Amino acid sequence: MSIQLVTTVAGLKAESVRLLNAKQGTSQALVPTMGALHEGHATLARTAVENNDVVVASIFVNPLQFGDAVDLDRYPRTLDADLALLEEQGVHLAFAPSVEEVYPGGEPLVRVTSGRLGEKWEGASRPGHFDGALTVVAKLLHYGMPAAGLTAGSAAGAAAGGLPAYRAYFGQKDAQQLALVRQMVADLNFPVEIVGVPTVRAEDGLALSSRNRFLSDEERDAALVLSRALRLLEERANAHEPLDLDSALALVESQPLVSLDYFDVVDPRTLEPLAENCRETPFRGEGLALIAAKVGPVRLIDNMPLNS
Repeated sequence: MSIQLVTTVAGLKAESVRLLNAKQGTSQALVPTMGALHEGHATLARTAVENNDVVVASIFVNPLQFGDAVDLDRYPRTLDADLALLEEQGVHLAFAPSVEEVYPGGEPLVRVTSGRLGEKWEGASRPGHFDGALTVVAKLLHYGMPAAGLTAGSAAGAAAGGLPAYRAYFGQKDAQQLALVRQMVADLNFPVEIVGVPTVRAEDGLALSSRNRFLSDEERDAALVLSRALRLLEERANAHEPLDLDSALALVESQPLVSLDYFDVVDPRTLEPLAENCRETPFRGEGLALIAAKVGPVRLIDNMPLNS
Protein backbone atom coordinates (compact mmCIF):
# COMPACT_ATOMS: atom_id res chain seq x y z
CA MET A 1 0.00 0.00 0.00
CA SER A 2 1.43 3.37 -1.02
CA ILE A 3 1.51 6.31 1.35
CA GLN A 4 -1.28 8.86 1.01
CA LEU A 5 -0.58 12.58 1.25
CA VAL A 6 -3.15 14.84 2.88
CA THR A 7 -2.80 18.57 3.41
CA THR A 8 -5.88 19.50 5.45
CA VAL A 9 -7.05 18.59 8.94
CA ALA A 10 -10.41 17.50 7.53
CA GLY A 11 -8.67 15.22 5.05
CA LEU A 12 -6.49 13.74 7.77
CA LYS A 13 -9.48 12.99 10.01
CA ALA A 14 -11.48 11.45 7.17
CA GLU A 15 -8.68 9.25 5.87
CA SER A 16 -7.56 8.03 9.29
CA VAL A 17 -11.14 6.96 10.07
CA ARG A 18 -11.40 5.23 6.70
CA LEU A 19 -8.16 3.34 7.26
CA LEU A 20 -9.04 2.30 10.80
CA ASN A 21 -12.37 0.95 9.62
CA ALA A 22 -10.83 -0.80 6.62
CA LYS A 23 -8.10 -2.40 8.74
CA GLN A 24 -10.37 -3.11 11.71
CA GLY A 25 -7.63 -1.31 13.61
CA THR A 26 -7.41 -0.73 17.34
CA SER A 27 -4.51 1.73 17.46
CA GLN A 28 -3.35 4.91 15.73
CA ALA A 29 0.01 6.66 15.95
CA LEU A 30 1.40 10.09 15.13
CA VAL A 31 5.03 10.77 14.21
CA PRO A 32 5.52 14.58 14.21
CA THR A 33 8.42 15.82 12.05
CA MET A 34 9.61 19.01 10.37
CA GLY A 35 10.75 17.11 7.29
CA ALA A 36 14.32 16.84 5.96
CA LEU A 37 14.02 13.26 7.16
CA HIS A 38 16.91 10.89 7.86
CA GLU A 39 17.42 7.44 9.38
CA GLY A 40 16.52 8.76 12.82
CA HIS A 41 13.07 9.67 11.55
CA ALA A 42 12.88 6.35 9.72
CA THR A 43 13.45 4.58 13.04
CA LEU A 44 10.63 6.59 14.62
CA ALA A 45 8.32 5.65 11.75
CA ARG A 46 9.28 1.96 11.79
CA THR A 47 8.73 1.76 15.54
CA ALA A 48 5.29 3.30 15.13
CA VAL A 49 4.35 0.99 12.25
CA GLU A 50 5.45 -2.09 14.21
CA ASN A 51 3.16 -1.21 17.11
CA ASN A 52 0.08 0.43 15.55
CA ASP A 53 -2.54 -0.30 12.91
CA VAL A 54 -2.62 3.18 11.37
CA VAL A 55 0.36 5.55 11.37
CA VAL A 56 0.32 9.25 10.48
CA ALA A 57 3.54 11.20 9.99
CA SER A 58 3.28 14.99 9.94
CA ILE A 59 5.68 17.17 7.94
CA PHE A 60 5.49 20.79 8.98
CA VAL A 61 8.20 23.42 9.41
CA ASN A 62 6.80 25.35 12.35
CA PRO A 63 7.60 29.07 12.15
CA LEU A 64 6.79 29.65 15.84
CA GLN A 65 9.87 27.79 17.06
CA PHE A 66 12.41 29.70 14.94
CA GLY A 67 13.75 32.85 16.53
CA ASP A 68 15.74 33.70 13.41
CA ALA A 69 13.92 34.22 10.09
CA VAL A 70 17.10 33.29 8.22
CA ASP A 71 17.23 29.96 10.06
CA LEU A 72 13.58 29.33 9.17
CA ASP A 73 14.18 30.07 5.49
CA ARG A 74 17.31 27.94 5.49
CA TYR A 75 15.60 24.87 6.93
CA PRO A 76 15.55 22.26 4.13
CA ARG A 77 12.25 21.34 2.50
CA THR A 78 12.49 17.92 0.86
CA LEU A 79 8.90 16.71 0.60
CA ASP A 80 9.34 14.16 -2.22
CA ALA A 81 12.31 12.50 -0.52
CA ASP A 82 10.49 12.59 2.82
CA LEU A 83 7.44 10.86 1.38
CA ALA A 84 9.64 8.17 -0.19
CA LEU A 85 11.37 7.50 3.13
CA LEU A 86 8.07 7.31 5.03
CA GLU A 87 6.56 5.00 2.43
CA GLU A 88 9.53 2.64 2.76
CA GLN A 89 8.78 2.34 6.48
CA GLY A 90 5.11 1.51 5.87
CA VAL A 91 3.57 4.80 7.05
CA HIS A 92 -0.02 5.10 5.87
CA LEU A 93 -0.70 8.84 5.89
CA ALA A 94 1.57 11.85 5.50
CA PHE A 95 0.07 15.10 6.76
CA ALA A 96 1.83 18.08 5.18
CA PRO A 97 -0.29 21.17 5.90
CA SER A 98 0.40 24.75 4.92
CA VAL A 99 1.16 27.40 7.53
CA GLU A 100 -2.32 28.82 6.84
CA GLU A 101 -3.91 25.43 7.59
CA VAL A 102 -2.18 25.16 10.97
CA TYR A 103 -2.51 28.87 11.87
CA PRO A 104 -5.59 30.05 9.94
CA GLY A 105 -5.80 33.35 11.84
CA GLY A 106 -2.11 34.08 11.63
CA GLU A 107 0.20 33.56 14.59
CA PRO A 108 -1.93 32.41 17.56
CA LEU A 109 -2.68 34.91 20.29
CA VAL A 110 -2.82 32.12 22.88
CA ARG A 111 0.06 29.66 23.07
CA VAL A 112 1.25 26.84 25.27
CA THR A 113 3.98 28.09 27.57
CA SER A 114 6.82 25.80 28.56
CA GLY A 115 7.27 27.40 31.99
CA ARG A 116 10.43 26.99 34.04
CA LEU A 117 11.25 23.66 32.40
CA GLY A 118 11.57 25.40 29.06
CA GLU A 119 13.65 28.36 30.23
CA LYS A 120 16.90 26.47 30.80
CA TRP A 121 19.41 24.77 28.50
CA GLU A 122 17.98 25.04 24.97
CA GLY A 123 15.34 27.46 26.21
CA ALA A 124 17.99 29.81 27.58
CA SER A 125 19.87 29.81 24.29
CA ARG A 126 16.73 30.00 22.14
CA PRO A 127 14.12 32.10 23.99
CA GLY A 128 10.56 31.25 23.00
CA HIS A 129 11.60 28.11 21.11
CA PHE A 130 9.78 25.66 23.34
CA ASP A 131 6.63 27.76 23.59
CA GLY A 132 6.43 27.59 19.79
CA ALA A 133 7.27 23.89 19.72
CA LEU A 134 4.70 22.93 22.37
CA THR A 135 2.02 25.03 20.71
CA VAL A 136 2.36 23.19 17.40
CA VAL A 137 2.76 19.79 19.09
CA ALA A 138 -0.48 20.40 20.98
CA LYS A 139 -2.24 21.16 17.70
CA LEU A 140 -0.70 18.15 15.93
CA LEU A 141 -1.68 15.83 18.77
CA HIS A 142 -5.28 17.02 18.34
CA TYR A 143 -5.12 16.63 14.56
CA GLY A 144 -3.71 13.10 14.76
CA MET A 145 -6.16 11.86 17.39
CA PRO A 146 -8.46 9.05 16.22
CA ALA A 147 -11.70 10.69 15.20
CA ALA A 148 -15.34 9.86 15.61
CA GLY A 149 -16.97 8.03 12.74
CA LEU A 150 -15.71 4.49 13.32
CA THR A 151 -17.96 1.75 12.04
CA ALA A 152 -20.28 0.40 14.72
CA GLY A 153 -19.08 -2.98 15.91
CA SER A 154 -15.62 -2.57 14.40
CA ALA A 155 -12.51 -3.58 16.33
CA ALA A 156 -11.57 0.07 16.66
CA GLY A 157 -14.99 1.04 17.87
CA ALA A 158 -14.86 -1.74 20.45
CA ALA A 159 -11.50 -0.58 21.83
CA ALA A 160 -11.28 0.71 25.36
CA GLY A 161 -13.27 3.88 25.75
CA GLY A 162 -14.80 3.47 22.30
CA LEU A 163 -11.71 4.81 20.49
CA PRO A 164 -8.44 3.21 19.39
CA ALA A 165 -5.29 3.48 21.44
CA TYR A 166 -3.40 6.64 20.53
CA ARG A 167 0.39 7.06 20.66
CA ALA A 168 2.85 9.72 19.53
CA TYR A 169 6.53 9.05 18.85
CA PHE A 170 9.42 11.43 19.56
CA GLY A 171 13.17 11.00 19.35
CA GLN A 172 15.21 11.06 22.54
CA LYS A 173 17.87 13.17 20.82
CA ASP A 174 15.69 16.19 21.57
CA ALA A 175 15.66 15.25 25.25
CA GLN A 176 14.37 18.56 26.60
CA GLN A 177 11.57 18.69 24.04
CA LEU A 178 10.58 15.11 24.91
CA ALA A 179 10.50 15.96 28.63
CA LEU A 180 8.38 19.03 27.94
CA VAL A 181 5.92 17.16 25.71
CA ARG A 182 5.48 14.48 28.36
CA GLN A 183 4.89 17.14 31.00
CA MET A 184 2.39 18.99 28.80
CA VAL A 185 0.47 15.78 28.10
CA ALA A 186 0.38 14.95 31.83
CA ASP A 187 -0.48 18.47 33.00
CA LEU A 188 -3.17 19.09 30.37
CA ASN A 189 -4.61 15.54 30.31
CA PHE A 190 -4.06 14.76 26.65
CA PRO A 191 -5.40 11.24 25.87
CA VAL A 192 -2.18 10.06 24.20
CA GLU A 193 0.79 7.89 25.16
CA ILE A 194 4.13 9.58 24.44
CA VAL A 195 6.77 7.11 23.27
CA GLY A 196 10.44 8.09 23.30
CA VAL A 197 12.68 6.37 20.74
CA PRO A 198 16.45 6.15 21.37
CA THR A 199 18.81 8.44 19.47
CA VAL A 200 20.06 7.07 16.16
CA ARG A 201 23.75 7.59 15.46
CA ALA A 202 26.05 7.25 12.49
CA GLU A 203 28.68 4.52 12.70
CA ASP A 204 31.20 7.04 14.04
CA GLY A 205 28.85 8.06 16.86
CA LEU A 206 27.52 11.38 15.57
CA ALA A 207 23.83 11.80 16.41
CA LEU A 208 21.78 12.04 13.23
CA SER A 209 20.33 15.50 12.63
CA SER A 210 18.87 17.42 9.72
CA ARG A 211 21.50 20.07 10.46
CA ASN A 212 24.41 17.69 9.83
CA ARG A 213 24.11 18.35 6.10
CA PHE A 214 25.41 21.88 6.69
CA LEU A 215 28.71 20.64 8.17
CA SER A 216 31.86 20.59 6.08
CA ASP A 217 33.96 17.41 6.22
CA GLU A 218 36.34 19.08 8.67
CA GLU A 219 33.48 20.32 10.84
CA ARG A 220 31.83 16.92 10.85
CA ASP A 221 35.04 15.33 12.13
CA ALA A 222 35.26 17.99 14.82
CA ALA A 223 31.62 17.36 15.84
CA LEU A 224 32.50 13.81 16.90
CA VAL A 225 33.97 15.23 20.10
CA LEU A 226 30.41 15.77 21.38
CA SER A 227 29.49 12.09 21.30
CA ARG A 228 32.94 11.08 22.54
CA ALA A 229 32.55 13.25 25.63
CA LEU A 230 29.09 11.79 26.27
CA ARG A 231 30.38 8.24 25.85
CA LEU A 232 33.12 9.00 28.34
CA LEU A 233 30.51 9.94 30.94
CA GLU A 234 28.42 6.88 30.06
CA GLU A 235 31.39 4.56 30.59
CA ARG A 236 32.16 6.11 33.97
CA ALA A 237 28.50 5.96 35.05
CA ASN A 238 28.21 2.30 34.04
CA ALA A 239 31.34 1.57 36.10
CA HIS A 240 29.93 3.61 39.03
CA GLU A 241 32.98 5.86 38.93
CA PRO A 242 33.05 9.62 39.51
CA LEU A 243 31.97 11.26 36.26
CA ASP A 244 34.82 13.78 36.32
CA LEU A 245 32.93 16.32 34.24
CA ASP A 246 35.92 18.61 34.12
CA SER A 247 37.98 16.17 32.07
CA ALA A 248 35.07 15.55 29.69
CA LEU A 249 34.64 19.30 29.36
CA ALA A 250 38.34 19.70 28.61
CA LEU A 251 38.02 17.11 25.84
CA VAL A 252 35.31 19.19 24.12
CA GLU A 253 37.19 22.45 24.60
CA SER A 254 40.31 20.94 23.05
CA GLN A 255 38.59 20.97 19.66
CA PRO A 256 39.10 24.46 18.14
CA LEU A 257 36.15 24.24 15.72
CA VAL A 258 33.71 23.58 18.56
CA SER A 259 32.23 26.43 20.60
CA LEU A 260 30.49 24.95 23.64
CA ASP A 261 27.14 26.33 24.82
CA TYR A 262 26.42 23.98 27.73
CA PHE A 263 27.49 20.57 29.03
CA ASP A 264 26.11 19.13 32.29
CA VAL A 265 24.42 16.16 33.93
CA VAL A 266 20.81 16.69 34.99
CA ASP A 267 17.85 14.89 36.50
CA PRO A 268 16.02 13.25 33.55
CA ARG A 269 12.62 14.49 34.76
CA THR A 270 13.23 17.96 36.13
CA LEU A 271 16.33 18.80 34.02
CA GLU A 272 17.88 20.32 37.13
CA PRO A 273 21.66 19.81 37.45
CA LEU A 274 22.58 16.93 39.70
CA ALA A 275 24.24 18.44 42.74
CA GLU A 276 25.90 15.25 43.94
CA ASN A 277 27.18 11.86 42.79
CA CYS A 278 28.73 13.45 39.72
CA ARG A 279 32.13 14.99 40.01
CA GLU A 280 34.12 13.35 42.77
CA THR A 281 31.98 10.55 44.21
CA PRO A 282 30.95 7.24 42.57
CA PHE A 283 27.92 7.84 40.34
CA ARG A 284 24.67 6.18 41.43
CA GLY A 285 21.09 6.50 40.31
CA GLU A 286 20.01 8.06 37.04
CA GLY A 287 21.13 11.09 35.09
CA LEU A 288 21.01 12.66 31.68
CA ALA A 289 24.10 14.23 30.16
CA LEU A 290 23.20 17.22 27.95
CA ILE A 291 25.47 19.00 25.50
CA ALA A 292 25.06 21.77 22.93
CA ALA A 293 27.67 23.49 20.84
CA LYS A 294 28.30 25.31 17.60
CA VAL A 295 30.52 23.45 15.19
CA GLY A 296 31.54 26.07 12.71
CA PRO A 297 28.25 27.86 11.98
CA VAL A 298 26.04 24.85 12.82
CA ARG A 299 24.46 24.42 16.25
CA LEU A 300 24.19 20.79 17.38
CA ILE A 301 22.67 19.16 20.44
CA ASP A 302 23.13 15.68 21.88
CA ASN A 303 22.52 13.79 25.10
CA MET A 304 23.18 10.50 26.82
CA PRO A 305 21.06 8.72 29.46
CA LEU A 306 23.21 7.55 32.37
CA ASN A 307 22.27 4.37 34.27
CA SER A 308 18.72 4.58 32.89
